[in-house]
Amino acid sequence: MKTASILGVHFHAVTMEQAVSFAMSRLRARQKGYVVTPNPEIVDLCRRDSVYMGIVNHAALVLPDGVGIIYAAKILGEELYGKVAGVEFAEHLVAAMAKEQMRLYLLGAKPGVAEQAGKNLCEKYPGLVIAGTHDGYFTDPQEAVDAVNSCGGADVVFVCLGAPKQEKFMAENMDELHATLLCGLGGSLDIFAGVAKRAPDIFIKLGLEWFYRLLKQPSRIGRMMKLPKFLLIVIRERLFGGKGK
Repeated sequence: MKTASILGVHFHAVTMEQAVSFAMSRLRARQKGYVVTPNPEIVDLCRRDSVYMGIVNHAALVLPDGVGIIYAAKILGEELYGKVAGVEFAEHLVAAMAKEQMRLYLLGAKPGVAEQAGKNLCEKYPGLVIAGTHDGYFTDPQEAVDAVNSCGGADVVFVCLGAPKQEKFMAENMDELHATLLCGLGGSLDIFAGVAKRAPDIFIKLGLEWFYRLLKQPSRIGRMMKLPKFLLIVIRERLFGGKGK
């Protein structure tokens, strides 16, 4: 697949349909791998940590999650076909999995959230099999690995632990997990469980989901200020090739 390099992170240039089709083809072929969905914050983490950068770039799918990534691609002259939000990719993938009665394991969030998310997904997508769930409050990764394996494994594991924990967990435990595809999806389980809500469609279509979040949670202003800083770094990269970092 064609890739676009944003400050060293190699995003796959795919549409939502192509991303889901690629994931399903790997599942049918039992080809192990993991999916990451970097936004500008994750790209910034990668810039500061070369090991983490390697983990992200080693993913089977690197999806552009965030309008900031699309803006960055345009500034750098790189081609991406549009934002592929992690939570939207997850739901499209679940819909495809349900048609083939595939098994999904949900890992992450607060106690009880994954169970509710699984219930809601099964009601919405008949045919989906929830292999099991486990919250994200574990200190030993082996506990989570054993939980997935003890239920008979799964076709897909949604790993919702937040960055960089989820990406490191997937890379370090992929071979031991009895699962084909691992997907790092941040706070998606909260949305599937109904604990949190996404922005209205109009905000999403206009690329203003970040603004909606800020309106709902003014305390996020510190995080939101990272976006203009990120874009300034991208502009510097375009003008000076990263000199002066």
